[in-house]
Amino acid sequence: MLGRLPARGQQVPLPPVDLGATSFVDGIGGPGVFLQNIVEPFHASQFNGGNGQRLPGSNSIDTFASITEVAYTSRYRIAGAYWGGELLVPIVHVDVATDLGVRGSQSGMGDLIFSPFLLQWPEKKLFGKPFFQRLHVAEFVLPTGRYDRNAAVNVSSHVVSAGPHYAFTLLLSPNWETSARLHYVWNSANNDPNPGYNASSIQPGQAFHFNATLSRKLRANVRAGVAGYYLKGTTDPKVGSVSLADSREQIAGVGPGLWVATKPLEIYMHVFFETGAENRPQGVRYVMRFVKIFPAKQKTT
Repeated sequence: MLGRLPARGQQVPLPPVDLGATSFVDGIGGPGVFLQNIVEPFHASQFNGGNGQRLPGSNSIDTFASITEVAYTSRYRIAGAYWGGELLVPIVHVDVATDLGVRGSQSGMGDLIFSPFLLQWPEKKLFGKPFFQRLHVAEFVLPTGRYDRNAAVNVSSHVVSAGPHYAFTLLLSPNWETSARLHYVWNSANNDPNPGYNASSIQPGQAFHFNATLSRKLRANVRAGVAGYYLKGTTDPKVGSVSLADSREQIAGVGPGLWVATKPLEIYMHVFFETGAENRPQGVRYVMRFVKIFPAKQKTT
């Protein structure tokens, strides 16, 4: 999270969210254990204002995140779906150098992410095609990461975030699939903000964002396609009790992706080229995911 920026619309940025970190065949799952490490470098040398205009000066941000995820889906069923939960632990480095009032860097553990109540449905049919879906009734982000109110840059947003998300995969043919994951996020107030705000609290706005993919199986262990994401702020951030007009964030990203199944891991590789930024940086995001799945053993009679 950046500290205070004098540029309108960038004073209270949104906490980090899932932008492209989920992709091909996202909705497919079942009982068992899912292990994943997400490696996500990002670089931007363009900061945009509220109307999408490029802000003047020399401005850059570099981030690197390594996120470890453990998910478990049980055989216990609710409404026909398997119940489960997940936990994600991020390690983050942020380096910001701008002519807008912020320069600094920080490394450390980011905010803990967990979902105690996910529902994974087995295969259904939609338009006669195999259809898979999963609902996280509520996903929470807790302010457990490194935070210093006097720092210009922090790896923790120092707020509680919460919201549902829904993922699905539709197998269009034996080789083609399309998937999406839709999120909504609410953010609490930060009651210990940087003194530069001259306020007892700040609060990021709420936002909707989604990931979407279209891919084709090229071989039994290779899949290639295109993936993208979109984020749109839905409410104004606040400094104290004052809502900041024209401060809602927007960004879109799209690019190629590749999935390769090896032993013992599945590897996902993506690059996203961003466009349409409002009140945030616009750059290039890279995502690599290393996945290991341990399906639950079949019950014997």
